[in-house]
Formats: sequence, structure tokens, C-alpha cells
Amino acid sequence: MTYDLVIHNGTIVTVNRHFDIIPDGLLCVKGGKLERLETISTSQSLPAATEMIDARGGLIMPGLINSHTHLPMTLFRGLADDLPLDNWLNDHIFPAESAYIRPHSVHWGTLLACAEMLLSGTTTCCDGYFLEDQVAEAVNTSGMRAVLAQGVVDFPAPGVPDPKHNLEITRAFVFRWQQASALITPSVFCHSAYTCSGETLQKAKVLSADAGLRFQIHAAETQVEVRQMRQEYNTTPIGYLDRLGILDENTLLVHCVWIDEADIDRIAKHKACISHNPESNAKLAAGIAPVPQILKAGIALGLGTDGCASNNNLDLFHEMDMAAKIHKAETYDPTTMDATTVVEMATIGSARVIGLDDQIGSLEKSKQADVIIIENRSPHLTPMYHPASHIVYAAKSTDVRDVIVAGRVLVRNRQILSLDVEQIMSKVNEVADQIQRGC
Repeated sequence: MTYDLVIHNGTIVTVNRHFDIIPDGLLCVKGGKLERLETISTSQSLPAATEMIDARGGLIMPGLINSHTHLPMTLFRGLADDLPLDNWLNDHIFPAESAYIRPHSVHWGTLLACAEMLLSGTTTCCDGYFLEDQVAEAVNTSGMRAVLAQGVVDFPAPGVPDPKHNLEITRAFVFRWQQASALITPSVFCHSAYTCSGETLQKAKVLSADAGLRFQIHAAETQVEVRQMRQEYNTTPIGYLDRLGILDENTLLVHCVWIDEADIDRIAKHKACISHNPESNAKLAAGIAPVPQILKAGIALGLGTDGCASNNNLDLFHEMDMAAKIHKAETYDPTTMDATTVVEMATIGSARVIGLDDQIGSLEKSKQADVIIIENRSPHLTPMYHPASHIVYAAKSTDVRDVIVAGRVLVRNRQILSLDVEQIMSKVNEVADQIQRGC
């Protein structure tokens, strides 16, 4: 047999159920899927392949999966830093979106996000934003895999001047992209319980349920949100969503910083999932999510960056390092959030919360060939005792050398093959000039 792609001469970090490490690894791809994963000795001949990649002793691992993004918000990177979330959102971000989010800007902002993610080893993302058709077209151009959701709010938004039509537009987006691309899975994203009415939330949930799709929502991100929910509904944000019938195995709750034991029990009972965004939570001073308790309850947990307006980057290596250390500091326990757990959160955990764990998130036979290679020929990666520790505590996004999605090489030797990065940055800077003049 001649394989489409063979990767060899590296250490394979499978992130399978047993977190198996395969030294002197050989990985073979056919039809976009993994066919062989095994150790190969120097005396054995390599199998025939159309394309051969020598990992040169590096780490071969699943592509990272960003479980929560707002891709076009690369346009607002650094626009309104160092502000409280409510002020940041209502006084700066929402007005900027109203003024500058257009099909053209969304296209280029999304391509910039894709370039940033691919170069930092992210092969899949889960996005929720406005004008999501343009987002989907750009992501599809990049070759990335993604779960993409049209945003829903109960006030005029980019592409939806009349909120009465938000669910109609969402339904049309879902219909267009359910069969349009093997790499794109549509979803439904309600911004939050404080920007959507109970009726809107329930109708959006029915829409997602009827189509068998993920329902995404920001939940319990700030103390202000919790106080508002208690004042208006005499319960927590999670309790309110439970009351509305929103929580089930297809619900992805984002942030969940301010949740108590009862909330955790509700989430676990309904088998809902959570995306943890520690850097965004820290930068906006939202707080620290009770991640150890969430994991102890058996809740599926993924890792996300949030958008570039609240994080400033889409780098999951940064996010893994933060996720490991912030909870150790909070609990005064160095064993909390060990490296293996964090790697799992950024790969198979994120795949699980976005509903794609049967396809991606680990390197196993018959799964999609979403693979990255980390170059380890650097002083900061020498020596290496445990690959997971290296990935979380030592590796940088710039150490990612090659990126493959569905067997297609998208980044080779740190160069993106699917996108013109210089053109993208030039177009985004044109939009940024307009934003700067308008501020």
C-alpha cells in the first residue's frame, strides 16, 4: 500500500485513553485518516508514501482544539485593554462591532485568526459570532476544522439589524453549512442569558436540538451577571438555564467562573459541557473558575482562548500554561491540574465538549489525521523527560513546525501553505486604521 502521508522519526503523544507515548514513532495517513501508529526501528524500511515528513526527533501529537473563540475579534486586539468586563463590553466592544463589523472586515479578521491558530498548532476551533457565513467561508479557505455558530442577541447586531429575525438568520446559516464542507460543523450561539430573553433562549435551543447541534452560551462569567440573575429570577445563571430546559449533553457553557456546588451538580446531572478560558477570565478580572471541582464532578471540560479583544491572542500553549499554574496557585496544591490533564483538556477534552471526540482530539487508528509536530531542537526544550510536561510548561507556539488537518499539510516548516499571511495582515491593518480614526 502507498499511503498519502507518512510521518516518522518522532515521539508520538497519542492522548488516547491511556495517554500512550510511542517512541521512534511511525504515523501513516490514508484518505485523511490515521491508518498506522507504531514504533519503527532504524533497521526497518519506511512504507511507501506520496508525501513523507521527518519529524527529526520532535513530538508528534494531536492538533490543539480551541473550544471557544470569536474569530473576527482579531480586529479589536488591544483596542480596549485593562477595563472591567461590563465597561469593556458595553462601552467599547459592542459599539465597535456596530460600527466596523461588516462582511469585508469579518472575512479578513477571520483569516488572520486562522493564520494565527494554524501557526500555533491549533487545528480546530469552536466559534460564535455575527456574520458567521463570512466566518465559515474564511475558515473553509484556511483548511482548518471548525464548529461555527451564528450569534444571537436580542438587540440589533451586525448582519441582523432587526433582532426579530435573529433565529431565522441562524436557521438559514445552519441549513447552508450542514452539508457544505466536511470540515465545518454548524452550531447555535446565544451570547448570554442577559442579552437574550428566556423565549429567545428556548427557541434557539429547540433549533439546535432539532438539528442535533451544539448550543453555545456564555454563562456565569462575572459576579455582576450572577447578581442580575438573582435579582431578576431568584436563581443563579446555571439555575436559570436549567429552569428554561437549556441544559443537556449538547449544551456548551462558556466560562462558568461563578458557579457553586449546586450549579456543578446541575451541569453534571444534565451532562452539559464547559469551556474553560483562564487567560480571558484573568485579564478581565472575572475570576478563577472552580476547575478542580468541575473535573471531580466528571463534567466534560475543554480549553478555549476567547476572542482576541479579551485575551489578545489565540495561543493555546499560553492557555495550557496558565490553566496548569493558576489553579495550583489558587489551591496551594502543586499536584492540581497536572500536565497530562491539561494536555487532555486542550485536545480530547475540547474535542469532547464540541462534539467531535469520535473524530479528533487523539491520535488513534481511523480517526481524522489532525496532527502537529513540535520541533524540540532548542535549548528551552532540552532535555526532555516527559512529553506532557514539555508541552505544557516549556514548549512555545513558535516551536510548532508542521500542521496537518485531515491529512492535508497546512503548515510546513513554520510556513502556511493555504493562506497569504502578508496580504491578510495588510487588509486587517487597513480596517484597523479606520477603527483608530473612529476612536
